Amino acid sequence: MKSARQNVILEIVTSRDIETQNQLMQALRERGINSTQATLSRDIKELRLVKELSGGRYRYALPTQSGAAEYGERLRKIFRESVVSCDTAMNLIVLKTLPGLASAASSAMDGMDIPDLVGTVAGDDTVFMAMRDVKSAEAFCGEVKKLF
Repeated sequence: MKSARQNVILEIVTSRDIETQNQLMQALRERGINSTQATLSRDIKELRLVKELSGGRYRYALPTQSGAAEYGERLRKIFRESVVSCDTAMNLIVLKTLPGLASAASSAMDGMDIPDLVGTVAGDDTVFMAMRDVKSAEAFCGEVKKLF
């Protein structure tokens, strides 16, 4: 069921402009698939759909890049727009963001399949990232500092 639903979602977003989850839910209903908003949100995350600008409006689309290139570009965008500093404390990374943007940065990190990332916790302007070990925390923070 899940796989079939996700295949239909991919067909829909590649064949027409879908701007909102409600539009996507309606398109699924037209094909005989009922879904909750929460399920649809999980599907979007699992399929790694992105919002791209098209004709002056944003729409859901498949990611155009893959693997390390996608990871690097998303990371640069997040940091360019929200993160102001990065530091480590053993296997923890502390990211300072502009006020109100820590949650968005944290969510993006969780969705990027960063190697050795165990999880994130966000406040208003601070993100704590737990890495598997000190070495991976230092390596990731080093990458981040290159983006500033």
